[in-house]
Amino acid sequence: MSGLCGWFSHEPAALPIAQMGAPLCRLDRVPLRCGEHAAGALALAAQPDSGSLLHEDGLLLAIWGGRAASLARLWRSHGANACVAFGGHFAFAILDQQRDEMLIAVDRYATRPMFYQQIGRSIVFASSAEALVEHPGVGREIDPQALYQYLYFQNLGGSAAIYRGVRRLLPGEFVHLQSGRPLRGRYWKMQFHEAQALPRAELENELCDTLRTAVHDAVGQRPAGVLLGGGIGSAALASLMAATAESPLHSFTVGYDVGADHTLADARRVARHCRSTHHERCLTASDVADAIPAIAAACDQPFGDMGMVAAYHLASPARAADAQRVLAGQGGAELFGGSPHYAQQARFSRYESISSALRQTVIEPLLFHLAGGIGGAMLGGARGYIRQALVPPPQRFDAANLLSCYDAATMFDADFLGAINLGAPLAALNQHWWQADGRSEINQMVTLGLQYGLADRELPKMMKAAELAGVEVEFPYLNDAVVAFSARLGARQKLDGARPRPFFRKALGAAWPGKLAPERPAVTLPFAHWLQTDVRLKSLAFDSLSTLKGRRLVKPAFIDSLLQDRMAEHPARHGQMVWLLLMLEQWLAHHRGTIAAAPLVRMRHEPETCR
Repeated sequence: MSGLCGWFSHEPAALPIAQMGAPLCRLDRVPLRCGEHAAGALALAAQPDSGSLLHEDGLLLAIWGGRAASLARLWRSHGANACVAFGGHFAFAILDQQRDEMLIAVDRYATRPMFYQQIGRSIVFASSAEALVEHPGVGREIDPQALYQYLYFQNLGGSAAIYRGVRRLLPGEFVHLQSGRPLRGRYWKMQFHEAQALPRAELENELCDTLRTAVHDAVGQRPAGVLLGGGIGSAALASLMAATAESPLHSFTVGYDVGADHTLADARRVARHCRSTHHERCLTASDVADAIPAIAAACDQPFGDMGMVAAYHLASPARAADAQRVLAGQGGAELFGGSPHYAQQARFSRYESISSALRQTVIEPLLFHLAGGIGGAMLGGARGYIRQALVPPPQRFDAANLLSCYDAATMFDADFLGAINLGAPLAALNQHWWQADGRSEINQMVTLGLQYGLADRELPKMMKAAELAGVEVEFPYLNDAVVAFSARLGARQKLDGARPRPFFRKALGAAWPGKLAPERPAVTLPFAHWLQTDVRLKSLAFDSLSTLKGRRLVKPAFIDSLLQDRMAEHPARHGQMVWLLLMLEQWLAHHRGTIAAAPLVRMRHEPETCR
């Protein structure tokens, strides 16, 4: 595990900094470097070419994902604006004894996390919640609201953190402490240039050239491989790597032994085209049962995305193949319009393009006032479509959330329910939606996807999987130049009707002989099927949920109903809730902590003002 941690304080040290940094080396045993001065302490765990620490003239600085000397020059010349001029994927901390200032920040996409808490006159920070709670001033009391956020988003969404009083920096955010007062702000957000138009051929060539440079920068000097998901995004990375690699290319993919899985076949086709040494694995229920405790123990916060299992087994063979660094395609779908969620919302938006007079005087009265019988049954799907289309985004996302299947009073323990705000997740979604820079709905979706799709889910999933495998992972589509290029595309170049990322496919499809494979939904973990057919996995789930009954979080009667009745009614939907509760209990079992009974009280000086 790599990362950094430390504190800014003029008070006596609460513990040796090496003790706080020890969890950062727990999995992959990277070297730990430490530094201290009168204003604070830092610890950095990273390979020499993945991070650096500098201590000179009262300046103590650590960066995970960059060079300390470059950052120090920017800090001396630009102060807190240093993060604006610093690019790439990073998390850093600057403790300046002479200026009596502190600056912590994450990159524009939060590829590397940063948690922090203000304790009196001190600020404690770490890129891992596990390292943060080593500090005696940070409690291990679990925030009930964070648990609800986990069940809502399947991860800890937004700035939430699992421990009470701890916050997390969002993409492009910083905390600057000056004159004893901290300011939390945003130095970057996605800005779109939708009106700009360039010749299509010129744009296609520019994308290929920009992505080629991003791949070259991501590979660096280490032996590298590519993770294949079967789609055009990862395939393009493999093709560009194969064209420039000085050593044989290794590619990796996983699939499942249940149902039609196109991922393995599509990945084989890409590997043949790129002439890579291909590694694939077909996962079974036994593989999943083995992975669950390992993932729960490794994660510093609860994580409920089923894709973590695939990512875990996807990155594992890379180390055996001597690929010290792997490239992943995260960002290609979210930035260029390829997320299935985007197309789904576009289908609902089509209804809004019909004139309101026609909708209100003809379509809706005709559909909703027809009686039952044959007509009612046949038109039930149309009614459901219109009901969803009439709800504006992002409220529409809330209606489709898994928790909407359940009544909160029936599901949650009364004390837990009294300690949470059920409307907080939707309020956060609304805030991100209306603060987006884009004028079109697709670009508002992109802004939302950068936070809730990438920063909260996809990036932590791949970073943790790579950490467990002992390799590094890079994301060429999140190269600053590639992201800036995507912001210049028009809305229809990202989503033409319900056709996903037409420009992206046209530009990168030139590398492929023959016809491109169609955009298809990613194959998901067949957990519901295995839960019903595999004795070991079923036992693990039932035992975990049985233990969870005693934590006064979810009512025992709800768990019994979920396992005995609801699973039989709709295995896929309710199996997802079983998975979330299973992973939550597994995490609670591996990590010390008590669930707080009272609502979270905001820190008195927690800054929310953005510059």
